Amino acid sequence: MNRSQQFDVLARVTGSVTVVIGYFVVLHVSPVVGAIMMTAGDLLAIPFFIRTKSWDVVAMVSFMTAVTVSKVFE
Repeated sequence: MNRSQQFDVLARVTGSVTVVIGYFVVLHVSPVVGAIMMTAGDLLAIPFFIRTKSWDVVAMVSFMTAVTVSKVFE
């Protein structure tokens, strides 16, 4: 595995953890802060799914990110 692939995997794992923590924050702390965390996590994960050509996941995560961003600006 080359360095860019290692970075993509690390970013995906970090993004996934951030999304889960962000979801907890949305429910128990602050919807806006949690939504920002979830957006950041989604954006970290997208390059991995592009590299692996998982276009269905890219489309779903992009849609979910757009919905979450709309919550931030609400």
